[in-house]
Amino acid sequence: MCQRIAEGTRWSKCGHFQRHLVVAIVDCNTYKCERSYLHPKGCRDPGCIKNFGPDIQKDVDTVKDDCFQCRAAAARKVPA
Repeated sequence: MCQRIAEGTRWSKCGHFQRHLVVAIVDCNTYKCERSYLHPKGCRDPGCIKNFGPDIQKDVDTVKDDCFQCRAAAARKVPA
């Protein structure tokens, strides 16, 4: 299945990746993948892959903290 190369921020404490931009697409060269150039036009096979595979993550910046969602989840766990 084809994949996108995504640039973004890596949050080093929790390890999550925040995508900012898709810079390229890697073609899997499979005729069963609808995203590939090799997929036949007008194909009606329901077994063909319709979605991209997992992003190839390219870190363009690293933040030494938890991501926003992890910080919000931690704040909700703190007893009031």
